[in-house]
Amino acid sequence: MTIKNIVVVGAGVMGRGIAYVSALAGFQTTIVDVSENQLQDVYQHAKMTSEKGVQRGKLTVEQSLHLLNHLHTSIDLETVAVDADLIIEAVPEKRELKKHVLEIADMHSPAHTVLASNTSTISPTELGSYTKRAEQVAVMHFFNPVHKMRLVEIVKGLETSNDTVNIIQDVSEKMGKETVEVNEFPGFVTSRISALVGNEAFHMLQEGVASAEDIDKAIRLGLNYPMGPLELGDLVGLDARLNNLKYLHETLGEKYRPAPLLEQYVKAGRLGRKTGKGVYDYTSKGELMEK
Repeated sequence: MTIKNIVVVGAGVMGRGIAYVSALAGFQTTIVDVSENQLQDVYQHAKMTSEKGVQRGKLTVEQSLHLLNHLHTSIDLETVAVDADLIIEAVPEKRELKKHVLEIADMHSPAHTVLASNTSTISPTELGSYTKRAEQVAVMHFFNPVHKMRLVEIVKGLETSNDTVNIIQDVSEKMGKETVEVNEFPGFVTSRISALVGNEAFHMLQEGVASAEDIDKAIRLGLNYPMGPLELGDLVGLDARLNNLKYLHETLGEKYRPAPLLEQYVKAGRLGRKTGKGVYDYTSKGELMEK
C-alpha cells in the first residue's frame, strides 16, 4: 500500500515535530488539535524551523516551500480521517484520551488506514483493543527533537501484522529515520533507559552532586548526548516524565521509583518549557537553553 495522506493527532511538541518531518518527506500532512492557538503555533514552528534549516544549509528554499505546502491543520479528526492512509496519535500520555482518539480514528478512516501511536509506555496490544483493526495498530515512537533525532522505535502488539510493521518502516525511512523493531514490554527499549538516566539526574540534583547546568553539561560532553537529561525533561514536560516513571515503577519495580525532587517540581507546577519554569527558568533565560 502506498501512503500519501498522513494525519497527526496532537499539536504539542512531539505532534508538530512529527508533522514537520512528514510534510518535509512529501506526504500530504494534516495535524489535528482542539486548540486553534496550538495549530497556529504549528505552522509558525514549521516556518521558523525550515528557515533555520535553509540558513544552515540543511534545506534548500525549494524544500522549505515544499514542506509548508504539504502541511495542513484541522480541528476536526472525523473529517480528515476519511482521506487518511496513516494516522499517528501523539496526544498526552493518558489512556482515556488515547482511547478516545483511536476510537474516532478507527470509526471514520478507510479500512486500509494504519493507526500508529507515539506512546512511550502504553502497550500496543492495549491500544489495538480500542479499535476493530488491531492488526493495523502499532507503536511508532519518535524522539525529541523529531527533526534531528534519527530513530523511530516500532513496537508490535499481539495482533499487529507484518504488513503494518513494513508500512511504518517504509514511511519512517522516507522521513529520513532509521528504525528498530521491539517486542512489546513496558517502556520498550529507549523509554526504560531514558527514564533511568533522567531520574538519576534528579537524584543527583537533589543530593547536591552538581548544579543542573553542570549535570547536563557533563552528560552532553562526557557521554555525547545531544541534550542533557534535565534539559530533556523540561522539553518533554516533567509531568510526562513523572507519569512514565510511575508506570515503569508499577510494572518493572523499585529502580524506577521517581525522585522526590521531581515529584515536588510537578506539584509546584514547574513542568518545564510549557509552563515557563521547570529545572530551568525560561522566562528569563529560555533562549539560552536552546540547543
